[in-house]
Amino acid sequence: MDSMRETKCFFITGTDTNIGKTLAACSLLQAAIRIGYRAVGYKPVASGSKVTDKGIRNADALALMANSNVELEYHQVNPFAFIEPTAPHIASNDQSNLIDLEVLSAGLRSLGVCANWIVVEGAGGWFTPLGNNVLYSDWVISEGLSVILVVGIKLGCINHALLTEAVIRQSGLFLAGWIASHPEKSNNRSQDYIKAIASRLDSPLLGVLPWINEVKQAPLASYINLSLL
Repeated sequence: MDSMRETKCFFITGTDTNIGKTLAACSLLQAAIRIGYRAVGYKPVASGSKVTDKGIRNADALALMANSNVELEYHQVNPFAFIEPTAPHIASNDQSNLIDLEVLSAGLRSLGVCANWIVVEGAGGWFTPLGNNVLYSDWVISEGLSVILVVGIKLGCINHALLTEAVIRQSGLFLAGWIASHPEKSNNRSQDYIKAIASRLDSPLLGVLPWINEVKQAPLASYINLSLL
């Protein structure tokens, strides 16, 4: 990982699936670009993709590319793309395209050559399986990545946030901060949930993201405070 010695790299995990990890990742990219970083997003594994005339493409990976300021080929951002919107290890088995952790690591190292800010977006939550005997978290631990937790602000999120923080810290990794994201258009207890989590997590709240329908071109940098990282 010598090429990444001067590169800031963060792994984005979430309290659940569909709670705003891509929105948070794009926000971090925009905020980093605004202060002069060469910033790229990396979505090593993605399910729920579509077949296009250019090949299989995933909307989250395309959003990361749209919010990066380093031009990359699609396969550099998303080496493993699966069509069915299901757990990655199930989709990879069905497509006979097993997820190779060495490919994930090689891709990360190559990005460290051309960028000095990398946002790695995970899939699902912290313990998402990538194979029969491997979890996404196993790879993150092996790479020693700093983690940013995205909390989907909805009923149950306090428990989910505390549980996820606990297992991240037990793994020995640094939890750099957390981001509150609103996956639902309205939530009259939103501020109560955020306050309850902030008083219990031992890491800074980096930003609060509103419900946003279209991630790809939304102005997001102002929602994130990078000075806390």
